[in-house]
Amino acid sequence: MSGLRVATLGMGLCVVLAAGSAWADSSPFVGRWHWNRAQSTMPPGEPVPSDITAEISRADSAHLKWSLTVLDPQSQPNIGSTLQGTFKGPSGEVDDLTCTVASNQKTMTCKGVLSDGQGHTANYADVYDRM
Repeated sequence: MSGLRVATLGMGLCVVLAAGSAWADSSPFVGRWHWNRAQSTMPPGEPVPSDITAEISRADSAHLKWSLTVLDPQSQPNIGSTLQGTFKGPSGEVDDLTCTVASNQKTMTCKGVLSDGQGHTANYADVYDRM
């Protein structure tokens, strides 16, 4: 599974979870979820992972805490070099971002474009230091 596919899968899950303002800690999304390979559809040419597990510990209108574990066809964790995602807000705002980790793995840089849904955009860069 490519890094883009993992990020798209993860970000899609984020968008779904962040959309509802009425969800509380008792959200039906909270829990450990296992990928149903038989009922899932992969894009043509995409390698099929051997396993995917999503664990959601909090999902409410202001917070999302979750992890996604993807095992490649050889049952190894899939760690791509780039994380890409799109976040969509309830009023049409969009945040497209791409994150990369420095070769020394001590710094992560996320560059993105914010759009307010009315044709106005702003570029940004966030730099994170590993703790």
